[in-house]
Amino acid sequence: MKSKDFYKELKITLEESTIFPVKYLYKFIVPTKGEGIEKIENIFDKMGAVITTKESSKGTYTSVSILVEMDSADLVIKKYKEIATVEGVISL
Repeated sequence: MKSKDFYKELKITLEESTIFPVKYLYKFIVPTKGEGIEKIENIFDKMGAVITTKESSKGTYTSVSILVEMDSADLVIKKYKEIATVEGVISL
């Protein structure tokens, strides 16, 4: 889990550089085995997100990209915090 300072800085950066609403691209790496991919997909369920996955060459990890319209920096950060609860996930 990232620190409060990280999220505070991210909010400042997003608010200074982004005009909301915006199509925001999230990128994660998650172990291929387990429920990580499904949990990530469920977090963005019913949001109109376009989710693409690509398995690593050895099949150990899967990259997950999510393109979704977000209305504010707070909502972007809320999703990052939800994703942080998924075991083994790495945010890019």
